Amino acid sequence: MPPVLILLTLLLPPGAVAAPFSEEIIGGYKVKPHSRPYMAFIESVDSEGNKQYCGGFLVQDNFVLTAAHCRNRSMTVTLGAHNIEAKEGTQQIIPVAIAIPHPDYNDTVFSSDIMLLKLERKAKRNKVVRPLKLPGPRDQVKPGDVCHVAGWGKTSINATEESSRLREVQLIIQEDKKCKKRFRHYTKTTEICAGDLKKRKAFYEGDSGGPLVCDNKAYGVVAYTKNLTISSGVFTKVVYFLPWISSNMKLL
Repeated sequence: MPPVLILLTLLLPPGAVAAPFSEEIIGGYKVKPHSRPYMAFIESVDSEGNKQYCGGFLVQDNFVLTAAHCRNRSMTVTLGAHNIEAKEGTQQIIPVAIAIPHPDYNDTVFSSDIMLLKLERKAKRNKVVRPLKLPGPRDQVKPGDVCHVAGWGKTSINATEESSRLREVQLIIQEDKKCKKRFRHYTKTTEICAGDLKKRKAFYEGDSGGPLVCDNKAYGVVAYTKNLTISSGVFTKVVYFLPWISSNMKLL
């Protein structure tokens, strides 16, 4: 994990060891077990040998989409999980064969923060494991639309560990011009901004790479936020990257 993530506390980097919590993903709620069958829990090892965690989502039987800043060594994906601390019979644990971060990813301003993971074998589809639909090239969200984000990330600002159980928060799509004021490097062409300016609702550390789901489609990938006094965050815009996603899944 790049040191800048720690220094700026901007991105939602993979977190620490998962543990039970009585709180929620910030401002959110615990989801019904296995009701988000596309969710992927990504475990990896950093350059110092420490375990790191991210979220992601299944887009094809052998491909998971996540954030480029989640790239690490020895990456493994767990599908069909609700409690990632338990040995649930529904879980499918599959090593990552190839990690494909977008070639334009910039770890300074976190642009093009998107990555495909090709799995060593195809996931077995069932009631608790199946892909999430991607939007069409002309699909778009607009300010005021209500979407949601799920993850196993930290549940409060002062939390030292992640949630063991999958949680979710509803977020509202924000106006691009307002997001540009909050995030200097925000680009409406490749990013989406969502949050709730009236309540503290947010994704947090460990939620990186998870999907911004609107109308049952993945419109965004959790990328970064500035701080939790401003309840909004930035997502990589999936629609913009559809050609890159499609071409890489066909080639590999």
